[in-house]
Amino acid sequence: MQLLDGKLTANTLKDEIAIEVNSIIAKGGKKPHLAAILVGSNGASETYVNAKVKACDKVGFDSTLVRLDANVSEEILLNEVRKINENSAIDGLIVQLPLPKHISESKVTEKIVPEKDVDGFHPINLGRMMLNLPSFLPATPAGILELLERYEIETSGKHCVVIGRSNIVGSPMSVLMARNTKIGNCTVTLTHSRTTNLKEISRTADILIVALGKPEFVTADMVKEGAVIVDVGITRVKSEITKSGWKLKGDVAFDEVAPKCSFITPVPGGVGPMTIASLLKNTLISAKQRK
Repeated sequence: MQLLDGKLTANTLKDEIAIEVNSIIAKGGKKPHLAAILVGSNGASETYVNAKVKACDKVGFDSTLVRLDANVSEEILLNEVRKINENSAIDGLIVQLPLPKHISESKVTEKIVPEKDVDGFHPINLGRMMLNLPSFLPATPAGILELLERYEIETSGKHCVVIGRSNIVGSPMSVLMARNTKIGNCTVTLTHSRTTNLKEISRTADILIVALGKPEFVTADMVKEGAVIVDVGITRVKSEITKSGWKLKGDVAFDEVAPKCSFITPVPGGVGPMTIASLLKNTLISAKQRK
């Protein structure tokens, strides 16, 4: 069993981005600029946004963080999005999810102009992805593709099972793994919580990508020998063996599944860092297109 080390791979990718940014600046170009909007004070969202801001600093990007109160009106949030859309100095915009229940996530996502949608969630970017046209890929699926490529995982002709059908991870992941690309050409089965024979299907997977949001859902009896496992899930659960009283768990029961795998992502340190690195990569692409 070999770990798919997302932290190490993401650092390599960030180093490459930093080198390119330095080259752009040396030639008189401007720094890429990523803006983030954070609504409320959700602990997990705070952590994610702070990690993105730190990553911007590491690769030489400018960054802007707009903080809004949890009870902010949808109209005010949409106005903030509009202002960033119209700001030519900003190359990419993310609105940290989830949003408070009184705000429509789809309405906010659609308000971001596609050329600054570096999270890759806008319907136009998703539609272009479906047609295999140039677009910003959703950051987490893009990070997974990058990780598989850097570890030279053979995907062509393999059976890839995706567990989870979200618009952010599962559904786009199924499309990308089936595409006629270097990391692709899989036969893909997209499953979810209502799939009746999920265990039997998952046991046929050469590549199993799990994005269900249920801690340790995938157990050893759901995995075949030699499979490649990509665990997208990350949930904070109570623990009696840590000083904090909490522990991060993935959707895969790592200790019992890992011995059966050829490759597996750890949690934390697997997909998460790759998501942030992909966000930076999309922002750099946006900056180069907008120069």
